[in-house]
Order: sequence, then C-alpha cells, then structure tokens
Amino acid sequence: MNEKERILYLREQLHEHNYKYYVLNQPDISDQEFDFLMHELQDLEAKHPELYDANSPTQRVGSDLNQNFTQVAHKYPMLSLANTYNEQDVADWYESVSRGLAGEPFEVCCEMKYDGLSISLTYVDGKLVSGVTRGDGVHGDDVTANVKTIRCIPLVLKEGTGYPKEFEIRGEILMPWKVFEQLNAEREAAEEPLFANPRNAASGTLKSQNSKLVASRRLDAYLYYLLGDNLPAEGHYENLQAAAHWGFKISQGMKKVGSLEEIYQFINYWDTERKNLPVATDGIVLKVNSLRQQRALGYTAKSPRWAIAYKFKAERACTRLNEVTYQVGRTGAVTPVANMDPVQLAGTIVKRATLNNEDFIRSFDLHIGDYVYVEKGGEIIPKIVGVAVEKRQQDAVPVEFIKTCPECGTPLVRYEGEAAHYCPNDTGCPPQIKGRIEHFIARRAMNIDSLGPETVDEYYRRGLIHNIADLYKIQVQDINGTGNRERSAQKIVNGIEASKKVPFERVVFALGIRFVGETSARLLARRFKTMDALQAATMQQLMDIDGVGEVIAKSVITYFANPVNQEIVARLRSYGLQMQLSEEQIEGTSDRLSGKSIVISGVFAKHSRDEYKALIEKNGGKNVGSISGKTSFILAGDNMGPSKLQKAEKLGVPLVDEATFLEMIGETNAESESATTPTAEPDGQLSLF
Repeated sequence: MNEKERILYLREQLHEHNYKYYVLNQPDISDQEFDFLMHELQDLEAKHPELYDANSPTQRVGSDLNQNFTQVAHKYPMLSLANTYNEQDVADWYESVSRGLAGEPFEVCCEMKYDGLSISLTYVDGKLVSGVTRGDGVHGDDVTANVKTIRCIPLVLKEGTGYPKEFEIRGEILMPWKVFEQLNAEREAAEEPLFANPRNAASGTLKSQNSKLVASRRLDAYLYYLLGDNLPAEGHYENLQAAAHWGFKISQGMKKVGSLEEIYQFINYWDTERKNLPVATDGIVLKVNSLRQQRALGYTAKSPRWAIAYKFKAERACTRLNEVTYQVGRTGAVTPVANMDPVQLAGTIVKRATLNNEDFIRSFDLHIGDYVYVEKGGEIIPKIVGVAVEKRQQDAVPVEFIKTCPECGTPLVRYEGEAAHYCPNDTGCPPQIKGRIEHFIARRAMNIDSLGPETVDEYYRRGLIHNIADLYKIQVQDINGTGNRERSAQKIVNGIEASKKVPFERVVFALGIRFVGETSARLLARRFKTMDALQAATMQQLMDIDGVGEVIAKSVITYFANPVNQEIVARLRSYGLQMQLSEEQIEGTSDRLSGKSIVISGVFAKHSRDEYKALIEKNGGKNVGSISGKTSFILAGDNMGPSKLQKAEKLGVPLVDEATFLEMIGETNAESESATTPTAEPDGQLSLF
C-alpha cells in the first residue's frame, strides 16, 4: 500500500471509528489507538498537501484563525413550531389535523424537543458541504467550519447506504450537561462570566470566530428532519431511520403512534425519563408522519399545521436564600440576584436566581435565610416562585433593596412608571460603559464582528478603551502585545475601519440611547436625516414622530445634553462614521403611508416580511404586531393565519394584497422583481424548525 492509498484507508477507518464512538457510543478501539491512527494520517497529509480534503477526519480539530460568518439564504425557510402546555391543547391539535385530512387515518411521530441551536446541514454526493444556523428563518450564518469540529456530525456518509445525491438534514446543536458543568466550573475558577444554560453555551460556542475553540467544547447534535428530492420514504419516521443508517445521530426516543392515548403515554413517560438524558430537553415534538399529509395540511404564516411542540411544566426545588447581590446592566438597570444553597434543577446545579426588582422582593416578603421555591422558566432561567414561610427563623432579616450603585457608588434612581432602579452614571459606571461598547459592536448596530464581549472586557481592563469612540484609535501594535498575534489584530482593526460605512440609522441605534431600539432609531434617522438635526431636536419635534413617545423623547434629549456624550459623538464624526442619511436613502423615503398602522401576515412572492417592514417605515408607516381597531390595513400574503383573518373581519380591518401595496408606495414591477426573495420551493417543502 503506497502513501496515497494509506491516506485514503486511514480516512475511511477514522470516519468509521468516529461514528462508532460518538454516534453509536460503541467504540471498538482504545483512545490511544485512535490517536495513533490520527497522528499517522496528519503526518502523511503534511507530506502530501496535494491530497488535501476538507472533509478529512484531521479537519475536526478546527483552526485558531478568526473567520467571518457570511449570511446565506435557506433553500427551505426554517419556521418555528406552535407551542402547547397541556393535554387539552394536544387534543385540539389532534382534532384539527383530523379535520384538515377530512377524517383520513394518520400516524404521529413523537420525538424529544431538544433545547439547543437549530442547524441545517447540506450534503452533496455524501459529503458535508454546508452548515447554516436558523438565523431569521430565511437567512442564517454559514458556520460550516465550526460544524465540522462536532464529532457526531458525519463529514462523509457511508458508501452504498442509499443516500440521495443532494439533501438537507436539520437538527439541534447541543452542549451536554457534563460539558456545561465542567465549562462553567473552569470559567468560575478563572473569574469569567458563567454561561446561563447549555443552550446559551452551545449557541455562543457555535458562533465563535475560532473553530479550534469550538472543537474543544465537545458539542453534540441530534438530527430530526430530512428535506430534498428523492427521499427514501414517504414517512418522516422512516426517513430518519434511513438517515441513521447513513451515519447520522438520530434520537432513539422517537416513536410512531396511531392514537391520542399513545401520545399521552409518550408524554408522561418522558416527563420523568428526560431527567436521565445527557442533554437538555424542554418538551415533546409531535409531527404527522406522512409527508403527503404534511403537504396537504400546509402552514400558517409562522408554523406548520402538521406539527406542534408540547412544553413540559417547569421543575421545582426548595433551597435556602443566603444573600442578595446586585448586577448592573448596559442601560444602568440594577437587577437583584438571589444567592442560594446549590440545588439540582432540570439537569443542572442552580445557585443563583433573578429577583427582577424591588417590587418582586417585596411581593414575597423575602428574608435572608428563607427557604424559597425555585423553578426554571421554560427550563432555562431560574426564578423564585414562592417562600416556605413556615420554615422562617424568628430573627430573619428582611431583604432591603440597595440605595447606591454596587459598582460606582452613585445613588440609584427609579423613573416614573419603571419597575427597575437605575444607576444614572451612564458615562462613568464600568458595567454600563462595557455594555454600551458591546451594544455598539453588535451585528445589528456597527457589526464589528471581529470583537466580542470577552475582548471588550480585556481592552477595558488594559485601558485601551473607555468609551465607544476609543475603538477608532486602536492600532495593531496596541492589541498585539508580544507581536505573535498580528494577523488577528489586523483583522480587528480592519473590522473597526469597515464599520465606518454602516448607515446612519444604525449609528443612531449603536449609540445606545436608553429606550431607543432599532425601530425608533430608524424613525429618528429618517425624520431628522442628520446627527446635527437630531442633536438639536426639541421635545415637541421628537414627540411629533408617530412611534416616539414622551419616554423616548426625554431619553434622547437627556443623552445629547450630556457633555460626555456630545464629545463622543463629535469624535465619532471626526473618525468618519456616517452622520447623515445617504442620498439614496433620502430619495427612497416618502410619506405615502404616513399615519397608517399596518400588520403584515402571510407569505409573499416579491419581498420578504422584513423587507416589507422596511418599506412601510421608509414610506412613513408604522409596523404593528397585532390587529386592533386602530389598524389601518393588513398587508396580506398567502397562507394568512385563520385567526388573524377572523379578527380582521370582526373589526372591519381591510386586507391589502401584495400587488396593491406595491402600487400604493409607487414601486414598479421591475423594482419589485429585482428585489424578489424566494419564500418557498415549488414542491411545497417550506419549512422545518
């Protein structure tokens, strides 16, 4: 056997051993033997770079070079599932499916609802070619390099197993409980912020710019839906069994049933047994098994009619409250945190729980030393839901909310109508400063994706940055330190430089003005058009904008009245950030929809829903999420939800179709076609979670 043949042989063997270890959990060689084969392959590949293969087992270790994620369109948009919380809702869904199929018999595939990050994997000729996150359901991040480091995801499928030439398989990326606990223990020892739960940890890991870090985190994955032409079967359950044969990790807990009673039995069994699983779950997914029947049932605007999620009730435990500490967020909001005796809850050890605000503390009359009942909301966030008053000691001291900021000592304030207390020192309080910088660099703001919270914290501690404007004076030599990270340092500097092209409305949002979100930032930018005009705006001018009330107006006035903020904005201007709308943006605006409140519902052919929201705002209209008597009209696409249609008829709210709406705003057919965003494939495979 020559060296080329040996390389091919080793790759095949290592793929097979990897499958047995990580998918079947049935290794037939020792770790030492596996490592020996891997090292041999690495040495041979180093000698023969012409034989490079992106799907070689050696590529699973990842790279420590930073990478930028690109957004790609999903071939089949990823919709979410409708949730239900009791057996009656499950029965209602079951009956609605029966009615939708005109009484035709149907089977239901019952599955675990894993609590992780949705992923879509595409294979061509048996090789992994892309891994894309859910994103907004229409577009997601291409995280292929990171996905390849997850050992249970096959890079190459088993030959001769009958997989289609091209297909997509969807599932959930997860962090096992053991890995999560170990990771948080390491972070706590290093005095780093802890991950709140395995889902957050898995999401943050998969979206890391460093695939070598991803490889070290030992993520897991379960796959649960197959899409494409020439699938092996007309049944969802049968397709997943075939996928397991190809080499995918499929849940062994799936069961195909034929009655409502069997569904209840499945739910009741897993409500207890799920606690023994190695990964987080938060419910059960029910899917009509037949793909033909799935197509017949179709979709609402947001979810398939042929599937539903049953969410488990929150698990509860009782433990002792030892202390209340306080955290300061980006906006200055102060959140009290209960520090308790450790207790196991929903698969993880809980030591802390949010107490929300002073009113929450008073509502439970909390005392230090109380025994409190703790639940995990949605199996994720621990919260106190009650007090065992009968266990309270006579000398227990009531919890008193603090008067000054725990970080900078500034007296706290509570604004009228607000439940939270705030530290008003927004330009001098360290958590607020760092939080503002993290907000500033976020994707929807300045999109400096070469930076992250940990980097911001490091630069702040080193004195490199004290506010958002300081980012623009950072040089490669400032970051590089010893000089061995020049490439990544240059990438950070390049990312900061590129952010100078971000449009004005996102600059307004990025400033972090309290209560000014993306929508209100767009309204402000389009009304005043320049930063100078916005800074000079009066209270009345601000409140004249539909969608900008007194609270937002006061916050804008307060922000620009602060000399520190004035200096920051002036520096940002001097560094070349966009301080006004572009000519193209100004030309594209109109008041055709001024004063109109519009609800969007359904699926469209010419534009995506997000694009229509932007067009409504661009033409002076207001997007609203629910129908009321104040709704001007509904922009109605295909598959509009029946409940919305019924409510519109009841309230007399008119429906406007896509073509009529485009005429209303003066958009020509040519303009529409040039911006077309596909929303469904002709074969009807619109979705899957």
